[in-house]
Amino acid sequence: MSTAQLSAAELLGLLAKAKQLKQLHSDPATKASAPKPLAGDVCSLIFQKRSTRTRISSETGMYLLGGKGLFLSSDDIQLGVNETLKDTALVLSRFNSLILARVYGHADILELGALASVPVINALSDKFHPLQMLADYLTVYEHFGRFDGLTFAWVGDGNNVLHDFMLAAPKLGAHVRVATPEGYEPDADVVAETKRLAALAGTDVVMTADPLEAVQGANVVATDTWISMGQEEEANKRLQAFAGYQVTNKMLEGAAADHIFLHCLPRHQDEVDDEVRPAPTN
Repeated sequence: MSTAQLSAAELLGLLAKAKQLKQLHSDPATKASAPKPLAGDVCSLIFQKRSTRTRISSETGMYLLGGKGLFLSSDDIQLGVNETLKDTALVLSRFNSLILARVYGHADILELGALASVPVINALSDKFHPLQMLADYLTVYEHFGRFDGLTFAWVGDGNNVLHDFMLAAPKLGAHVRVATPEGYEPDADVVAETKRLAALAGTDVVMTADPLEAVQGANVVATDTWISMGQEEEANKRLQAFAGYQVTNKMLEGAAADHIFLHCLPRHQDEVDDEVRPAPTN
C-alpha cells in the first residue's frame, strides 16, 4: 500500500531483484531463458484513473514474467455501478493471483486490501504511489550503486509520489530535502514519520520553501506534475503558487556534479524547462 510497510531489507531486496530481472529480460543473450516466476498467475489491473506508463509497465511486466494482466477500467466492470467493493474483491480473489489497483482515494485501496484474499498492490492513490518510488529508486541504484550517504532533493508539489519518495530515503541511509510552496507541503503525518526514521538512521531531513536550498549538493533531484488529475480547476492558482519552482539548468548547477534528475512524467514545460530534458543524466 505504501513504502511505510517495507523494511530497509525488503526495499533493498525488491530493488536488487528488479535490477536482476531487468538485466536478464533486456539482454538478448539471456532474454529467452530469463525466469518467469509468475507463470500461470493472473493479475487484475483495476484503473479508476487513466494511465500511460503505469498501465504499459504493469501489463508488460506481467507478460515478461510469465503471467497475464487483465486491464479493467471503470467502464469494464460493475464496481461502483451496481456492485460493491466487497463483492468485487471476493470475485477477483477467486480468479486472480493478485490485484493491482490505481484509485482515487487511498481509503479505497486500503479497503480492497482488507477484503481481498490475494495480495493487493497500490498502483497509485491520492496518498501514496509506491511503484513510482520503486522505479525511481531503481534508477538511482543503477546509476550510483548505493543509497547510503546520498542526498535526495524534491522540488515541487507535496504529493503522493513525494510521500513514498520521502519515507524510503532514511530507511536506505539517504538524506532528504524537500522544497514546496507554502500550503502545498507533504502531509504532516508523512513528514513526522520521515523525521522519525531519519533520527533512527542518523540522516537529515530538511523542509524548506527554497528550491535552491533543497537542490544544493543533491545527488538526486526530482519533481512531478504541479497539477494532478482532478486538480484542473486549481490550475491558475497552482501555477502562481509554484512560480520559481521550475527546474532549470541554472537551478541544477547547485546540485552535485554527478547528480541525476528524475520526473515521473508526463512533464509540462512549466515544471521543467525544455533545456533540462536532453541531458544524459536526466
